[in-house]
Amino acid sequence: MLKKFYSTALSAISVLFVLLLWWLITSRHWVNPLFVPSPSKVWAAFIQIFQDGYKGSTLLHHLLASLFRLGSAFALALATAIPLGLISGSSFVVRSLLDPFIEFYRPLPPLAYYTILVLWLGIGDSSKIFLLYLAAFAPLYIAVVAGVRRVPLDRIHAARSLGANRRKLFAHILLPSALPEIFTGIRTAIGVSYTTLVAAEMVAAISGIGWMVLDASKFLRSDIIFAGIILMGLIAIAIDSFIRWLERRWVPWSGKE
Repeated sequence: MLKKFYSTALSAISVLFVLLLWWLITSRHWVNPLFVPSPSKVWAAFIQIFQDGYKGSTLLHHLLASLFRLGSAFALALATAIPLGLISGSSFVVRSLLDPFIEFYRPLPPLAYYTILVLWLGIGDSSKIFLLYLAAFAPLYIAVVAGVRRVPLDRIHAARSLGANRRKLFAHILLPSALPEIFTGIRTAIGVSYTTLVAAEMVAAISGIGWMVLDASKFLRSDIIFAGIILMGLIAIAIDSFIRWLERRWVPWSGKE
């Protein structure tokens, strides 16, 4: 408990130090305000887009547009990567069939094949959701496979000796044992897909936080750019904190085996 308090205190001190340094640099005019606006200007820009929206749409509309794309893609990734990872982790044949394709596209920058998706699916949400799905699928699938392959064989043999069939083996042994790695994969995948979301909105979109930041850059509105970047970072922290809370709640044995 005391260690957690010290960790929180140190984090708060570091954030306050950066804010103080930011205020000092801008108040002394050490840099051009066009490049680094003051904290007060960024706050004023945030209040402006919160109250009046941006380019005819409310801030909530832009937030929901981004979160809808991210949530839809990640739900698809969860529904496919986890079952396939469980099967591949326990089947050499399935793993050998899928690995070449996943290892081929996994290191490719998502924007490299985004142009193909735009040609196939258009510039609407479909191409963005599919792009985010591909970005999230590979790291999540790999984490699930790694988690299944780390399950001790004696645990599997013990379950089989007690009469567990294949379905019960997956539900009661492989999935719970792989959950720590699965949550690690979820955190990695959500980070990759979130980064890809912002990049995709910067390429072809008319809504979303990423698009708002890109559009503001065309008019040299660095205050809106900073406000958008800070907002994106806070959303990412909130999503990751929620996932870690779920992990503590659903996988209390993580790190205790």
